[in-house]
Amino acid sequence: MRRTGPTDIHVRLLASYLRKCYRRYGAKIWRYVAELIMKPRRSRIAVNISKINRYTDEGDQVVVPGKVLASGELDHKVVIAALAFSERAREKIKKVGGEAITIPELIERNPKGSNVKVII
Repeated sequence: MRRTGPTDIHVRLLASYLRKCYRRYGAKIWRYVAELIMKPRRSRIAVNISKINRYTDEGDQVVVPGKVLASGELDHKVVIAALAFSERAREKIKKVGGEAITIPELIERNPKGSNVKVII
C-alpha cells in the first residue's frame, strides 16, 4: 500500500515534533494539530484573516494548521502561528501590532498549549 499524506519532509518533521511535544508536555492540542497537518495537501486548511478576527479577542494565541490568507481585516493584536502566510496577510497582522510566527516558535513560548485556539 502506498504512503499517503504530505510528502514535504518539513511538514512531516513538524508533525513528528508536535507529537513529541504532546508526549512530553501532555498537551492534547499539539497531537490534534499534528493530525490536521498530516492530511493531504488538497484538503489542507486555508484561513482568511476575517475568520481569525471573528473568533479571537485582543491578545489571543492562534494556531492555523495550514495557510493564512489576506482576505478581510484584523482590528486587534493577536499572535498567529501557521504553516504559511501570504505576504499581504503578514503585512496586515503586523500593521495592527500582531505577530505572525511559526508553529515551533509558539511551542517554545507556550509548551503546555494553554489558551491557544485552533482555527480551522
